[in-house]
Order: sequence, then C-alpha cells, then structure tokens
Amino acid sequence: MASVWAAVLLGAAVGGALCLLVVGLRGVRVDPTRPPARVARVPAALLSPAVSARVLGGIAVAVLTLAVTGWPVAAVGLGALVVCWPALFGGTTAERRQIASLEALVTWTETLRDSIAAHASLEQAIPASAVNAPPLIRPALVRLVGQLRARVPADKALLALATELDDPSADLVIAALMLSATRRGDRLGEVLTGLTTTAREELEMRRKISAGRAELRRGVQIVVAVTVAIGVFLVAFSGAYIAPYGTPAGQIALAVVLGIFAAAFLWMRKLSVQRPVAPFLTRPAHQPNPDDARPTTALTDPYPPVTKVVIR
Repeated sequence: MASVWAAVLLGAAVGGALCLLVVGLRGVRVDPTRPPARVARVPAALLSPAVSARVLGGIAVAVLTLAVTGWPVAAVGLGALVVCWPALFGGTTAERRQIASLEALVTWTETLRDSIAAHASLEQAIPASAVNAPPLIRPALVRLVGQLRARVPADKALLALATELDDPSADLVIAALMLSATRRGDRLGEVLTGLTTTAREELEMRRKISAGRAELRRGVQIVVAVTVAIGVFLVAFSGAYIAPYGTPAGQIALAVVLGIFAAAFLWMRKLSVQRPVAPFLTRPAHQPNPDDARPTTALTDPYPPVTKVVIR
C-alpha cells in the first residue's frame, strides 16, 4: 500500500514539474489592468482584522467540536461555517450602502438640474451643487471640482467621477453631463429631469427587492441556527442515537449530509445576491471588447469616426 501511495506522489510531482517547465518556457503575459486573481487576494484578506478573527474563531470551533464529538467532518463543517458566515448570509450592509449612494446621487442630480435651470452653465452648476451635496458622495464631487479648476477636460474629470462612484445609474447621469460638456446642448435640464424620475423609480424598486432578500437571508439564518441547535442537543443528550456517526461509514454519511446543506445554502445565497450590472461608461482600467464599447463611444465621442463607403 505504501508503494502505491509513493508511486502516486511521484507521478504527481513529475506532472507538476512538467507543467512548471512548460509555463516557464512559454512565459506569462502580465496585464496591469486585470484585477488580481482570487488566490492572490487571499494573503491580503487574511491580514484584515475581521477575516483574521473569523479564521481564529473557526479554528477554535473546529478544535472544540473535534474534542467533544471526535468527528473530523463535523469539526471541518462548523469551522468553515464560522469562517464563511458573512459570505453565505451577509450582503445587507452592501445593499443598504448602494441604496444610500443612489439616493444621494438622485438628490445631487436634482440640485444640479435646479442650478442649470437658473441659467447657470455646467462649469458653474457643478461646484455650486457640490457644496450641499449628500455626505456619501461629497468627497467624490469635491475631487471633481478640483479637477475642473485644475483645467482637466470636463469629459475626463466626469469619467473619473463615474469610475469612483461605480454605479450604472450614475453612469447615465454622467454620460448626459459629458455630452453636454462636449457638445453644449441646451436641453440638459430636461434630460436630468427624466433621469431623476427614472432613478427615483429604480430606488423604490431596489428598496423592495432589498427587503425581500433580507427576509430570505433571515430565513436561512434561522434554518442554520435550528439545525446547529438540534445537533448540539443530540450530542449532549442522545449519545446512543448518534453513535453510528463515529464510524468511518458514519463520517462519510455525515459528509454527504453536510455537502447537501452547503449546496442548499450556496443556492439560497445566489438567490439573495444582486448580479452586477455592466457599466454603461468605459472605465479607465477596463477595456471591453471594441464591439461592446461601440454604442458608448458613439454617444460620448464628440468626433465619431466617419465610415467610408466605396461604391463600385
């Protein structure tokens, strides 16, 4: 048996060495605009106090479970549950922040529309509206005003604002401002009025969806709490009933049960998470497919390329 494991390890080592040799000969192309991979983000995440506390808590729970029950599968499952609790059942804080950011954006857009309606230019309306802007987006607007005063082109400064806010609704407002800054349209107030009306409707819809997702997360948390409480009760008062789980076959059965629970929790987590919406404006650090960026370029480029048609 030992020779079989030695052969398996030797084969894995040879295969890994060949893969590393091929990668070394071909080289790796580094894209500075590409976000880091999940594996590369793990060391930085472990340095976070919140993540470190959850990891230590998960290790403590796993050791305690293993000492009480002697079940390695239950120890790994409960430890992973403690570490991954925010990823499985969190998200309410992020949704509330997105809703608050959208509400702040709508308030600022209405103030900007009123300033433009008072016969103020866009370069005058933006600093005036940034003074009393909601605190959540005021720092970004202050930086926008600073860039405009430093003679940065308005379209580039507004694109930097869109990157910082990172919200599809903000992209629509900023795209209208970019068009007005480059083409000097005289109906910006009407456009902003329509955008604020649409944003208000989206805000109400997001609040209703967030409330439904919060109820779903609360239901999942209740299921987890009841399941863990029943397990603790059985371990404490029904040792004979759960004695078969102490055998290797019982650990395999327990692993299957925990896998089913984990799959159900991941599926419910997927139902309670909002899918990210593709940005309307091209971010400086994100270069999409040219075919996908063509509609946005046609709207924001003041001098779109002319297509030549040759007739033979």
